[in-house]
Amino acid sequence: MSNKKSDRRTQILQALAQMLESSPGARITTAALAKQVGVSEAALYRHFPSKAKMFEGLIEFIEESLFSRIHRIVQEESDVLARIEMIVTLVLGFSSQNPGMCRLLTADALAGETERLRARIAQLFDRIETQLKQVMREADLKQGLRPVMGVAPCANFLLAIIEGKIRHYVRSEFKVKPTEAWSEQWTALAKTLMLNR
Repeated sequence: MSNKKSDRRTQILQALAQMLESSPGARITTAALAKQVGVSEAALYRHFPSKAKMFEGLIEFIEESLFSRIHRIVQEESDVLARIEMIVTLVLGFSSQNPGMCRLLTADALAGETERLRARIAQLFDRIETQLKQVMREADLKQGLRPVMGVAPCANFLLAIIEGKIRHYVRSEFKVKPTEAWSEQWTALAKTLMLNR
């Protein structure tokens, strides 16, 4: 029974992500979501006590997807510039593949929802920025490199690139992928990002 319940939860979250993608700018109602899943609104609420909890389920999926892979990058890659590129590329790639999730990442889909959800998205980006800072701090110790503009401003600059590309994707109604032109942009950026100590 619990397996069937978890399948239904997954189905609801997938339908919600699909609706976020297919209806840019539209507010998602539980009635429309129930219709998409093919269940009653009451059935939705048996799996999630509120729409906020459904959004939270998607945010948890984003966090798990990104941070488990970021952890692996940090464990397996020792070169600092490669680490930074891989982390930023991971976030941009995940965003490209999950357009509906980008409406959550930009908080576009959270208008009128609980403040807690927006805080959770802000926290997710803070964690990415913290991870970038950590990688750059280690650059000095391991490779004698330091960011050209200091650790905090550099990490913030990279985060602004990530957020800007995701926002552009949402604004273009998912026509301009966050990964578009990224390899050329990174090549130019990498040349000026770090200095030898």
